[in-house]
Amino acid sequence: MVCIMSGARTTPAVFLLGCCALALGLGSGSLEHREAKHYIAAVYEHRSVLSPNPLELTSRQQALELMKQNLDIYEQQVMAAAQKGVQIIVFPEDGIHGFNFTRTSIYPFLDFMPSPRLVRWNPCLEPFRFNDTEVLQRLSCMAIKGQMFLVANLGTKQPCLRSDPRCPDDGRYQFNTDVVFSHNGTLVARYRKHNLYFEAAFDTPAHVDLVTFDTPFAGQFGMFTCFDILFFEPAIQLLRDSKVKHIVYPTAWMNQLPLLAAIEIQKAFATAFGVSVLAANIHHPTLGMTGSGIHTPLKSFWYHDMDNPEGHLIIAQVATNPLGLVGIENVTSETDPSHSKFLKILAGDLSCEKDAQEVHCEEAAKWNMNAPPTFHSEMMYDNFTLVPVWGKEGYVQACSNGLCCHLLYERPTLSEELYALGVFDGLHTVHGTYYIQVCALVKCGGLGFDTCGQEISEAQGLFDFHLWGNFSTSYIFPLFLTSGMTLDTPDQLGWENDHYYLRKSGLSSGLVTAALYGRLYERD
Repeated sequence: MVCIMSGARTTPAVFLLGCCALALGLGSGSLEHREAKHYIAAVYEHRSVLSPNPLELTSRQQALELMKQNLDIYEQQVMAAAQKGVQIIVFPEDGIHGFNFTRTSIYPFLDFMPSPRLVRWNPCLEPFRFNDTEVLQRLSCMAIKGQMFLVANLGTKQPCLRSDPRCPDDGRYQFNTDVVFSHNGTLVARYRKHNLYFEAAFDTPAHVDLVTFDTPFAGQFGMFTCFDILFFEPAIQLLRDSKVKHIVYPTAWMNQLPLLAAIEIQKAFATAFGVSVLAANIHHPTLGMTGSGIHTPLKSFWYHDMDNPEGHLIIAQVATNPLGLVGIENVTSETDPSHSKFLKILAGDLSCEKDAQEVHCEEAAKWNMNAPPTFHSEMMYDNFTLVPVWGKEGYVQACSNGLCCHLLYERPTLSEELYALGVFDGLHTVHGTYYIQVCALVKCGGLGFDTCGQEISEAQGLFDFHLWGNFSTSYIFPLFLTSGMTLDTPDQLGWENDHYYLRKSGLSSGLVTAALYGRLYERD
């Protein structure tokens, strides 16, 4: 088992101990030593046994036989985790039944799902209370055997009446559902995925589920699934309306670099909102699906492996009250040369004006006397405006619509690589529709401008830098990825003079992506 710790100033360490004795939130100064209470969590990245033909109609018995193979693996992982004192375990989206079904072909794989808010039920101890609940029964019994909270994802069905105007023609709702069982096997929470990602087999609930559940070891947890992480409902609404400090997050995420790798967005959510994220992804490297982790704002344990075909269990200690990065560590002496330059630039007259064709930014600071050329390149299917980042030090800026992005940087050594600062302010319309504002420092795929935005995972370039922009939203995800799919943590994040900034120095490996990924939910 491979486990990597981020946030350190040394080369990322590889642990072969199952991560069981490693603590998140310890070892980075006095602030973190205040976190005295912890719980032990596990996430399992599962290589699911898939239906050989998900479009083919099958019987309930055949469906149960296939799902049993996945549930057997789940039980093995629960018992392994129990040996390490795990108190909560999270399994991935689609891990039990698989994916690529039609609405009809998935039906035999669906369990009936009563609402835990209306019915108190222990499926393991009351197996005959409801029909078609074999998967729920098995999961409930696992929680009892492991004496831990268990989070899993399955397909569920709910009959509906013809009088219901939303009732599908086949007379039932089908939902992509997360369930939570307590250590005694009781069903304590259910969440039905709201933001479906091209999932024709499932329906969207009429109302958004804002689901929390209480634990005796860490208080209140929230829950959502995969694509939900990019939207206001339920993810942001859940954090605004509750005292949630921990998120359980089943996902089936296909990695897309440079901005939306699985571990990248998981870590960014934890950092942006000051919560712990227990993220379990499916493991199918041939489909680009890998990347799970246990993340706090300051530390992460994660797994990303495109070569190993097997699943992987991560176990780590998590602080019950995670310390956030924003607003706690943003104390820097103004005598620091780079930060002093940053503050001087911000004190200048920044403005962006748009003529008929181009956006022009003016800056009073002296570090931008010889501006590099502006160019355009596609990144994540969006047309980014970019400027090359040349030389050992400098200041560059790029603008798009109302967003101006700025980069102040120094490089200890130069590498034979092209880096660029990119900006995008607009509606993303491929594989989902949502409005974003992005400032991104990225390594390009080659030395040509047209390679900027390509998917790469290896880099050599080291930077000490400030990255900032005049964002129109407070919902900003700090994305930070270094060579070999390694996570890193900013030194500082926060607002200064109506600009949001990220600061980092002392990279231990080459920079792949450093980005501020803003979401303007109201413009979706």
